[in-house]
Amino acid sequence: MTTEFAKRVLDIVRKIPRGKTMTYKEIAIKVGNPGAARAVGSIMKKNYDLTIPCHRVIKSNGTVGDYNRGGAEVKNTILEKEQIR
Repeated sequence: MTTEFAKRVLDIVRKIPRGKTMTYKEIAIKVGNPGAARAVGSIMKKNYDLTIPCHRVIKSNGTVGDYNRGGAEVKNTILEKEQIR
């Protein structure tokens, strides 16, 4: 079962356009819970829906963080292909 919070997070991430990123914190703020950056990360970690570009969500310090489809190296590669990095 997906919570309402998770649905809102996934809807925001789904709309991040190619060539752009958002931080976990920015997403938490956008859903109305500024202290929920870790919860956003947890939702991203469990996401395997290919229509949701979770690779476009990064840490506030600019590093990519982990990626559930192959780790940070794969996430960096995808972002480079999208000309983000």
